[in-house]
This record gives sequence, C-alpha cells and structure tokens, in this order.
Amino acid sequence: MRLRPFDPSTPQERSQERYRRIFLTTLASAAARGVSILATLISVPLTLDYLGTERYALWMTINSFFTMLAFADLGMGNGLLNAVSEAHGKDDREAALRYVSSGFFALSGLAGLLAIGFAIIYPSTPWPRVFNVSSPTAVAEAGLATAIFVSLFFASMPLGVSQRVQLGYQEGFINSLWEGLGHLLGLGGVVLAVYLKAGLPWLVLARAGAPALAALLNSGVLFWGTRPWLRPRWQYVTGEATGKIMRLGFLFFVLQLAAALVFSSDNLVAAQVVGPDAVAQYSVPAQMFNIAPILLLMGLSPLWPAYGEAIARGDMAWVRRALGWSLALVVVITGPASILLTLFGARVVKLWVGPNVTPSFLLLLGLGIWMVMQALGSAVAMFLNGVGLIKFQAVMATVMAVSALVMKVLLARLIGTPGIVWGTLIAYAICVAIPCLVVIPRLLSTLSQRASQAHAT
Repeated sequence: MRLRPFDPSTPQERSQERYRRIFLTTLASAAARGVSILATLISVPLTLDYLGTERYALWMTINSFFTMLAFADLGMGNGLLNAVSEAHGKDDREAALRYVSSGFFALSGLAGLLAIGFAIIYPSTPWPRVFNVSSPTAVAEAGLATAIFVSLFFASMPLGVSQRVQLGYQEGFINSLWEGLGHLLGLGGVVLAVYLKAGLPWLVLARAGAPALAALLNSGVLFWGTRPWLRPRWQYVTGEATGKIMRLGFLFFVLQLAAALVFSSDNLVAAQVVGPDAVAQYSVPAQMFNIAPILLLMGLSPLWPAYGEAIARGDMAWVRRALGWSLALVVVITGPASILLTLFGARVVKLWVGPNVTPSFLLLLGLGIWMVMQALGSAVAMFLNGVGLIKFQAVMATVMAVSALVMKVLLARLIGTPGIVWGTLIAYAICVAIPCLVVIPRLLSTLSQRASQAHAT
C-alpha cells in the first residue's frame, strides 16, 4: 500500500508489487465509479428538466446502445489483455509489441467495417420510429444523435488498446484515473450544453465524446511517453499474433454472450411465465443482492493479469496464495451480507421502495445463496482467465446458459418468482461449480509441476 513500486528483481518483492498494483487498481476503480455516480446524480435532474420526458427518454435509449455495442470488438480486447500479460511475465518486449500492433490494427479494421455498415443503413433507417418519438424536436434530433454516439464508439475501439495494455501490465489504476477524468469532462460538457441551450446531439457529443477524448489522451501518454517502444507499428503486425488474439477473443465473445443470456433473461422469464407484476417483485430485491458482487469485482479484476504474469514466470506459490485469499475474502464479505439480507431483506425493500414489492423468504434465500456463488465464480474466473483456460469457460458458460433458461422456466411455472433464481442456482452448480471443483486442483498441480521443471532446468 504505497506509491513507490517494489523491486521486481526478487520473488518476494515481485509478490508485494503485484499486491500493491491490485490495491491501487481497486482504489482507483472505486474512485472512478464514485465520480461516475456523482456525475449521474448531477446530470439526471439537470437534463431531465432541460430536455423533457420524451427527449430525455431518447437520450437514455441512445446511451443504452453502449451495452449492446460492448460486444462489437468480438472479445479481441480481452484476448489482447491475456497476450500482453503473458508477454509481460516472460519479459518479452518484442512479443508484446507484436500483440499490441496486431491488436490495434485488427480492431481498427473491425471498427472501420462496422462504421461502413452503419453508414450504409443509416439513411434508410426510420430513427424516430426506432425510438418511438413523435415531437418535432425529438424527430429531428434522433438520427443525428445516434450517428454521433455510434461514430464515437467505433472511434474508441482502437483507442481501447491502451487500456488493455495497461491492464496487462497490471496498471489498471492508470485506466481508472483517465476514466474518472472522462466522467468529469463529460459532466462539464453536459452542464455547458444545457447552459448554452444546445440540442440533444450536442449533449450526446459531450457525454460520449469526453470518455473518447480521455482514451485518446491516455493512448498518447502511453505510446509517446511511458512506453514508446509499444507504439503500434504496421511492420510488427503478424498473422500468428493476430490469430492468437482473435482466437482468444472469439472464446471471450462466446463467454460474454452466454453470461449476458443468463443475467438478461430473468426479467423476461418473470414477465412471460409468472406475469408482468413479477418483474418488480424479482428485479428490486435482485438489485439489492447484486451490490456486493459488483463491488467485489472491482477488487477481483486486477487479479486477472497478475495471475497471467505470475504463471508465465512460474511463480505458482503466489498464484495459490492469491487464489486462496481471494476466495476467502469473497466468503467473508458475501457470507454475512447474504445472511443479513436474507433475514431482513423484506424490511429493507419495504423501506427502499414501499409496500408494493414484497419478496418471499424463498426468493430471498435463493438470491442470498446466488450472491455468494456468483462472487466465488468471479474469483475463480479471474484465475481461469489468467491461466488462459477460456475454452473450458466458454463451453461451461454456454451449457449453463441453456440449462439455466430451461430450469428458470420450469421452476417459475412450478413455484413462481423464486423459481427464477433457483433455476439459475441449480444450473450453475451442475454446469460450472462441479466441473471447476474437479478441474482447478488438477490444473494447479499441473502448473506447479511445469514451474518446478522449468526452475530445475
């Protein structure tokens, strides 16, 4: 817990340096999240009053495109992260440069193709009908606001390489600082646009353009300042590096899609199987139980590149310790929180949203168990990501997603709203937890043997 780095030349200080970077990344990520929340708290009432109900809804709908477009890189960003962390663990600068150059130009090409596709469909798309707006101002602004947002997103895709590089070198805290600056600049731009009575396209430009500007500045500092030797160059693009990033990226893409299906289908099942009223009865307490896993993920995510670097160096003692304390930390935090929310969650929900939402004990119990399992799964996923065992996760996640959907529907018909979370629990236990309990001990043993053999030679 200090700003000055440890000496990476000795195993003990290298271990301390990993923990230092994990701590700094967690702290900076929490700070960036706090700035984001503050910006939202300030901008929502300001823009709602300025834009009015329909135009504000249009703005929020456009912003929701970010969730859908997050899959646009086909997982290549995560593939690049894994490749860079491995090269870092081997102290192989040339391999890191090949991966960064190949990833940058691959993402640039993909962004260009997507931009061309969007430009083709843009003129013929009835944007007011897409967003279901009718006022003359909203009708006039819908298409241009969408074009600005999507264009900025595509421009940000190759700029995201700098973020993946810093994560791969366990410098996620630098990313978070730039993200926090982007949120502040975005808030300032929105306030200025409202003060000048600018139209919705200008608000979109301010809100989405500020993070893109922060990413551009981050890339400039990284590739022309701290690590100029990593600056992407066309002559270092190789088919082998590009292929590795794309193969890993595709597996991450499948993994992300499966996870999205698991988590996004709950409200749909509640509405279609139980009834529209069940959506609120399920989603409100579910959001309450999701707070702890989301916060824990900020501390667990920096372990991903740290595992990759440590495994590449053969430092399996650190890997075992880190995996052990991360699992213990999850249980210590989510265990008591799960018990308290299960016992007193109904009262908390009543105080929070009023008497209209009354979750049953069976629902709260299922959400409490799922909170612990979900957080434990995140800790294990960081280890498996660092190892590079992505195909195994993708297969598990795909089978689990299909199984969970089936189980949710069956149990929702049988026991109502609680069946949604219990269906997820059963599918997760069978398709993910049990395979991990079998595979991880064997994997640790194999990696330790390889590390011992490497040290012996």
